[in-house]
Amino acid sequence: MKDAFSWDRFDRLPVIGILRGFSCEQIDSIVPALTAGGLCNIEVTMNSPGAPDLIRQIRHLAGDSMNVGAGTVCTLRDLETASEAGASFIVTPVLVPEVIEACKRDGVPVVPGAYTPTEIHQAWNLGADLVKVFPADQLGPSYIRSVLAPLPDIRLVPTGGVTVETLASFVEAGAAGFGVGSPLFHPSKVKAGDWAWIETQTRRFVEAYREARVDK
Repeated sequence: MKDAFSWDRFDRLPVIGILRGFSCEQIDSIVPALTAGGLCNIEVTMNSPGAPDLIRQIRHLAGDSMNVGAGTVCTLRDLETASEAGASFIVTPVLVPEVIEACKRDGVPVVPGAYTPTEIHQAWNLGADLVKVFPADQLGPSYIRSVLAPLPDIRLVPTGGVTVETLASFVEAGAAGFGVGSPLFHPSKVKAGDWAWIETQTRRFVEAYREARVDK
C-alpha cells in the first residue's frame, strides 16, 4: 500500500532527489542525511537494481518526512511494480501517454518527461501534475522562461543541470520544481561514505531555494 502524496511536503522544498544505482547499505546512510538536511522528495529510478525494495526501504527510513516516488517509469508494467512497492508519485523520462492516463485514473501524481514545447503541452493536456523538462542542462533557465511565456499555467520541473549555483536562475525563470541527481549524490562522496557532505549539500539547496523565493 502506498503512502499518500503530500503537496504541502513537496512545496516546502520542491527538489526531487534522484537516487539511481545505490545499494541498500548506502541508502541506510543516505536517507537519514537527506532527512536531516531537509529534503522532502525522493525518486528511486526503476532501472536501479532492486528498485522496489529500495522504495520500501526508503519509505521505512523516511517515515512521514518525505514523498517517496519512482522514476524512469517507461511502461505500465513499471508503473504496476512501482505502485506495489508503495511509490506515491511517478516520474517518466519521456512522454508515455498510457502511464499518465493510468496515474490520473488512480489519483497518483505524475511527472512525465518532455523536451519540446509540443511534448510539454501534450503532457500537460493529458493530465500531468508537473512536467519534467529533460535534459535541462542542454537548455538552461532561458528555455524554461521561453516556454512559460505562451504556456504560463504549466508547472515545469527542470532536471539535469540544476545545482546549488543554478537553482536561483531556474526559480527566476518560473520553474515549479527541480530534479537533482549527482549534485546531491556525488559518486565520490557516496563511495567515501561522506554522509555529512550530503547533509550539508542538502541544506545548501534548502537555503538557495529560500533565498531565491525571497528575491523573486
